[in-house]
Amino acid sequence: MIDNRKINGIHFTPNNLSEFLGQRIIDNFDLSNKQNLTILDPACGEGELLISISKIIDNSINCKFIGYDIDQNHISATKQRFQSIQNSKFEIYQQDFLEIDITNNSFDLFSSTAKQETELADVIIANPPYVRTQVIGAEKAKFYSKKYNIKGRIDLYFPFLISMTNNLKTGGILGVLTSNKYLFTKSGESIRKYLIENYEIIEIIDLGDTKFFEAAVLPAIFIGRKKSKNSKNQNENTKFTKIYEYNPNGHKPEIANSIIEILNKQVDGVYKVNDKLYKQTVGKLIFAKEKSAVWSMCNTSENDWVKAINKNSSSKVCDHVKVKIGVKTTADNVFIRDDWHLLNIEKQPEKELLKPLISQDNITKWERIDTTKLKILYPYLIQNGKKTLIDIEKYPNSLNYFNDFKEQLQSRKYLIDAGREWFEIWVAQNPIYWQKPKIVFPDISLYPRFYLDFSGSIVNGNCYWIITENENIDLLYLIQGVANSKLMTKYHDLCFNNKLYSGRRRYFSQYVEKYPLPEKNSIYAQKIIQTVKELNQNTEKEKINELETILEIAVANAFNVEPVLNLD
Repeated sequence: MIDNRKINGIHFTPNNLSEFLGQRIIDNFDLSNKQNLTILDPACGEGELLISISKIIDNSINCKFIGYDIDQNHISATKQRFQSIQNSKFEIYQQDFLEIDITNNSFDLFSSTAKQETELADVIIANPPYVRTQVIGAEKAKFYSKKYNIKGRIDLYFPFLISMTNNLKTGGILGVLTSNKYLFTKSGESIRKYLIENYEIIEIIDLGDTKFFEAAVLPAIFIGRKKSKNSKNQNENTKFTKIYEYNPNGHKPEIANSIIEILNKQVDGVYKVNDKLYKQTVGKLIFAKEKSAVWSMCNTSENDWVKAINKNSSSKVCDHVKVKIGVKTTADNVFIRDDWHLLNIEKQPEKELLKPLISQDNITKWERIDTTKLKILYPYLIQNGKKTLIDIEKYPNSLNYFNDFKEQLQSRKYLIDAGREWFEIWVAQNPIYWQKPKIVFPDISLYPRFYLDFSGSIVNGNCYWIITENENIDLLYLIQGVANSKLMTKYHDLCFNNKLYSGRRRYFSQYVEKYPLPEKNSIYAQKIIQTVKELNQNTEKEKINELETILEIAVANAFNVEPVLNLD
């Protein structure tokens, strides 16, 4: 049976989270002298958010609740639930909120402010769909693209934010649950800019890996007051809270009954709910001056620490090198294997086309775990310093092998439309550069794993890699040492706020390129370089532990802060 909820990105808001969000909204809305109130949910589902906020508002206020949803079953359920609510009116519509023309206006995702206001709602409370526009079908995607000027692949909650803003009264409150990605991704830049220019941002709560929803999406709450066009509010007092699963490291946790109980405390701490530990951090949101920068989330002491690191750095990684992504086959099961030798002999690709592959599973900080098994079938040669596609007819074994997967490979229409051969790799990169010494690190990892490779191996698409044009090995050692340090892991967490489930981190190129570096010729930088050389040559665990402690001290001294010997 087709799960329409999953296809449409629908994930109902749990009752306790709905009540929490409703209370947070009302806490920030001035109800004095209010006799009438209009509350809107543009993707109401079965009405949980509207019902929850209705229970919080005093009965003396006449409330009108407006809800939209595309599913008739959801609409019927919501109407039935509202029958029992007294002293309120409700209007529930089976319509796509993004398709109706309430404002009689087209919006532009990439312009700074709303073009027209309808003065419809005093409060908007919402949990819009978590779904990429390419999943909703070509016709709808084209409509949204035109109406909201959406370019490329983008989450559906982006246009919802704009449409909700255009239907909210000046001074009204928006309380919305979305993915937390816009807080720290490059693609979220336009949304961050839009929210800053249209809202007094009251509070952001990064719910991290608390698993309120079935979706593999880390949610966040945004609460903001819509600004007037002439407002000069600079969002200087925006509260932030973030809560993620936590490894104890000797901390004695406080017992809590639920995540909501922790959030309501609004204080830093380590908490235990059932058998899981969570760390909550509370502070202010720090908005970077650079439009492309992510929003930092630090409390006062953490922010001072980050400032000290930046002040004592001489450059950033991006001042010296560019971070590259590995190859993208878009058919890894075909091109990447560790059992090539087990295939029938006539289907074992020619050895010159099988290349060793560095992937997220076969590197640590200082060591390559596997150098022979994992290989990629790479259908290109280097001729006259350039990558050249092979003549597949001259490689009969590889052709035999590819033919077994021809239907799958030919289904990559984007590749065929680009004028490429059906057996090609989608993003093959330039193999000439792989021969140079390079730092390789996984896109997703529990801890930093910046490995320095001299083997000339190809890099998988689940990893990034760094080379220097002039093969400046000492610079690579310096970057490797700083990037692998606990100090830089703490910096990464504070500045980029991008943990995934169970403490895993994202090492996007846009983050690593922003890593600060000390002056290369300083005494401490030279100590980092020398220590990293020894670490890359040692395999004895006790010696590695000793050298890593020396490294942490050297990195801390280079930035003139205390060493980070244990991460929270």
